[in-house]
Amino acid sequence: MTKLLIATAAAVIAFAAPATAKERVFTHEGVTYAYTATPKGDTLVLEGKASQGGKFRLVVKGDWVDGYAGGARVSFRAPKREGAGAVVVAQR
Repeated sequence: MTKLLIATAAAVIAFAAPATAKERVFTHEGVTYAYTATPKGDTLVLEGKASQGGKFRLVVKGDWVDGYAGGARVSFRAPKREGAGAVVVAQR
């Protein structure tokens, strides 16, 4: 569960390109995550699943993220981006 939460936090900041409904994929600690990022008004909805079967749906609004990951409710501050195009990896 912790790995999925950390990876979903990474997914929140992994979309350096403009958000579209195109599927994106990344690997974190040997687990591959596939998701879509869909803008809806002033929010961004991230929906996807991990290669080990965990699904997630996150809604990013401003600097806050709410949703579900691996069947559990999650809510956390969105990691800050460092510069244009830079990706910050979530840490414990």
